Amino acid sequence: MNTENVVKHLRVLWRTDRIIADIRLRHLLMGLGLRAFAALIAAFGLLMLELSAYFALVQIWSAITAAAILGAVNFAIAAALFMVAGRAPSGRDIELANEIHDASIEALQLEARALQAQVSGAVHDPLSTVVPVLVPLIAIIVKNLRTTARKSSATSAKAHS
Repeated sequence: MNTENVVKHLRVLWRTDRIIADIRLRHLLMGLGLRAFAALIAAFGLLMLELSAYFALVQIWSAITAAAILGAVNFAIAAALFMVAGRAPSGRDIELANEIHDASIEALQLEARALQAQVSGAVHDPLSTVVPVLVPLIAIIVKNLRTTARKSSATSAKAHS
């Protein structure tokens, strides 16, 4: 397991999650704005239908027909806006972000499996994990002992002279 790879994969995962969240948020805000506009048009449509009912009671023909047609057109526009607002986000951006996200998850899982194999190997055979660390450590200790022995012999030789 390489900690640099783990950190790199975690950064990629974090960035792709931010990108996915940003794409979804933009889509949500655009859809919300269109839905609000559609709701406003629907309110005008309802107002026009109410106005047409009023004109129906007051006068029988010309103003009624115009208000009813205008109300129906407003409802049709509102329905079209609701359809556009419910459309899925742009597929290419979200698909790319999801692919990168999935690849970073797979890489992290691979690193976790490697760590698990190392840990289980260390538990079953502790010498195999300790020996690669001990050999250089023993070499360093022997080298330091030799240099201190040389220094002490040199200082004792100077003291006897």
